[in-house]
Amino acid sequence: MTDIAVTLADKRGTLPTDDKLGFGKIFTDHMFVMDYASDKGWHDARIIPYGDFNISPAAMVLHYGQAIFEGMKAFRTEDNRVVMYRPVDHLNRFNNSADILSIPQMDVDVVHTALKKLIDLDKHWVPKSLGTSLYIRPFVISIDPYVGVKVASQYTLFIILSPVGAYYASGFKPVKIKVEDHYVRAVKGGLGEAKTAANYAASLKAGEVAKKDGYTQVLWLDAIEQKYIEEVGTMNIFFKIDDEIITPELNGSILNGMTRRSVLAVAKDWGMKATERRISIEEVYEAHANGRLQEVFGSGTAAVISPVGELCWKGKKIIINNGAIGETSQKLFDYITSLQQGRVADKFGWVEEVTKL
Repeated sequence: MTDIAVTLADKRGTLPTDDKLGFGKIFTDHMFVMDYASDKGWHDARIIPYGDFNISPAAMVLHYGQAIFEGMKAFRTEDNRVVMYRPVDHLNRFNNSADILSIPQMDVDVVHTALKKLIDLDKHWVPKSLGTSLYIRPFVISIDPYVGVKVASQYTLFIILSPVGAYYASGFKPVKIKVEDHYVRAVKGGLGEAKTAANYAASLKAGEVAKKDGYTQVLWLDAIEQKYIEEVGTMNIFFKIDDEIITPELNGSILNGMTRRSVLAVAKDWGMKATERRISIEEVYEAHANGRLQEVFGSGTAAVISPVGELCWKGKKIIINNGAIGETSQKLFDYITSLQQGRVADKFGWVEEVTKL
């Protein structure tokens, strides 16, 4: 299946000014939709006007949570090209999430082609200011009208687009993080490495508690021993100790983040030691006590790099790098955002041109 039918919106919207964008609240004129049925496979690929859709109150996704999503970005370059960052890698990860949730595999080439066509159609929605982007949200839901626990036989895939402002509206600053020692996010063999609704729902309660205590996010520990570090909020986490960049190894409960992959590749390209291994919260606190903990930062699609200025574990607070942005955090943020926006040469082959404006 390669044909993609297009139905144009009767009226085109207007891109708001950058200060009105925010994140994930404004959407473009069109969306991509494709259906699945067990006797047809994926079919009826189409681009239609963005809008609400009908769904049965008995749709299985509403009761049993069989749903996956992805998040990636497109950017407008200084020479007015629209580019995407690592789209095929994201779509392959989308299929990995599908496998974990027993959702039928998608043809990455078909979805990739549809995504480029959708962005080209709505290219005037790509903002141009530094730090802004077009956020891309593919997702799949199970739609069988059946209240019973089983693998669904009908699904719908959507791709919606949202122009977003700079993530750091108040500036690129270190954040305060609470180390979570009560709630857990995921276990090995569960949903931790999938981008699925339930995975993120499981993080909400702890996040609310942390914010009431004055913290931006939580640092998750493993669910069994509550000893080894996994993720921070909805991001991967890095520690710079003795000039070595360390991030928890993928173990089945940690998301294989695209920015995480980028950070590891870039750091190694710069000649830094970058390691994936188990790291405990005790090791981090000991490194701080010995003056060896230099930086802590999160990585993710939305923020790219999020420096951490304070950790609090069991009431004991430590300040990292005197609460200032670390040299490596800043350098990585500047380089990866410049790469995404076409301001430095793409030596890694991660940036794909979609169209010209």
